[in-house]
Amino acid sequence: MAKTNRISFQGEPGANSDTACRNMFPHMEPLPCPTFEDAFNAVESGAADLAMIPIENTIAGRVADIHHLLPESRLHIVGEYFLPIHFQLMVLPGTKRSEITTVHSHIHALGQCRKYIRKNGWKPVIAGDTAGAARLVSEVKDKTMAALSPRLASSLYGLDILEEDVEDTENNVTRFVVLTKTKKWAPRKSDELMMTTFVFRVRNVPAALYKAMGGFATNSVNMTKLESYQIDGKFTATQFYADIEGHPDDKNVAHALEELEFFSKEVRILGVYPADTTFRSSQGEEE
Repeated sequence: MAKTNRISFQGEPGANSDTACRNMFPHMEPLPCPTFEDAFNAVESGAADLAMIPIENTIAGRVADIHHLLPESRLHIVGEYFLPIHFQLMVLPGTKRSEITTVHSHIHALGQCRKYIRKNGWKPVIAGDTAGAARLVSEVKDKTMAALSPRLASSLYGLDILEEDVEDTENNVTRFVVLTKTKKWAPRKSDELMMTTFVFRVRNVPAALYKAMGGFATNSVNMTKLESYQIDGKFTATQFYADIEGHPDDKNVAHALEELEFFSKEVRILGVYPADTTFRSSQGEEE
C-alpha cells in the first residue's frame, strides 16, 4: 500500500493532538478526524500512515474508550510522546478583557482552568473541542466570547492571545501513543530505554493476578502502568492493560512474560517501542 505521509488525530485543526503530530512528525501532514474511531480507521483503511492518540492525562486520567479501541483495532504502537498541556485565552483581534462575558472550551479544559475562570467572573460554556472553541469564536465574531485553546489554534483561526498558560496547575501532561497498521517491534539497542505494552486476561484461579505479576517483581522489570477494565459487558470478564520498561528480547523481560503467559488465558503485545526519554528522564523519583 502506498504511503500517504499523513498522520491522523481526533479533533479539529489546532487541537493538542494536532500539536503533538506537528512536534513529533513535522514533515507529515496532520489529518483531523471527528472521532477516535475515525482516526483509527484512517490508518486501517490506508488514508493515513500513522495515528497520534492520547491515552492518559496527569489530571483527567485515562482517555475513555482508547483501551477498548486499541486492542480491537489490531493497530500497533510504535512510539510515545508526552505533551505538556497549556491553555491560552483567545479573542477576536482588538477585543479587550473587559468585553469578555463567556469562555468556551472542552469540558476538561474548562475544569482545568476553573479557578482562573471564576476569578474573572466569566461564564464557562462547553464546546466539543478546544480547537473547535477557537474556530467558533472566529466564526461568530462576538467580542464577548473568548476561547481556552492550544496556542496553535490562535494562528489557524486568526485570534489574539490575551493571556498565556492560564491553566490552574502546572503538571498537566498528556501521553500519546503513535499507531501503525504494520506490526513492527523496534530493535533492541543497548543504550536505549524501551517500552513494551500488552494486554492480558488471567485464568480464573485463586490469586492468578498476584502470581502473574510476581514474575515482573522477581525479574526486576519495572511496570509503569497497570489498568483493568471489563469486556463483553461482564463484570467477570476483565482485561488488563500494562506498560513495562524493557524489550521482550531482554532476558528478564522474557522470563517475566513467560510467567505471565502461564497464569493467563491470553497475552497480546500491542507494541515494543523507544521510550520518550526527553520526558521520562525528567521525571525523577520524589524524595
